[in-house]
Amino acid sequence: MTQAVATVALAVRDYDEAIGFYRDRLGFELIADTPLGGGKRWVLVAPKGGKGARLLLAAADGPEQAARVGDQLGGRVGFFLETDDFARDHASFTEKGVRFLEPPRHEAYGSVAVFEDLYGNKWDLIEPKG
Repeated sequence: MTQAVATVALAVRDYDEAIGFYRDRLGFELIADTPLGGGKRWVLVAPKGGKGARLLLAAADGPEQAARVGDQLGGRVGFFLETDDFARDHASFTEKGVRFLEPPRHEAYGSVAVFEDLYGNKWDLIEPKG
């Protein structure tokens, strides 16, 4: 049996602003944007050439979901974007206005820095060691 985590849902305030952040600032591809009726859409994004899970950008539905946008994990890093060139991507993201919460650091497992998405969700940009 072969299995993989293929898609992870991320609550967002607005489909188009979320697409803009992930596509224009992080360089993700827009894989799907399919209307589902009633204002809902199936919106998938993923890093270009990526082999990992895709993000389903899911517009918050109602006050309970809206309250969790940007804080789905209680303030801890919840998403990990692996790269083959940390310096390149850190410089590109910084140039495009991505907000890093710390300077780059070098750990036993690789080079890493925490950044926030447009809603405040925390991500690690990480280049794992060989």
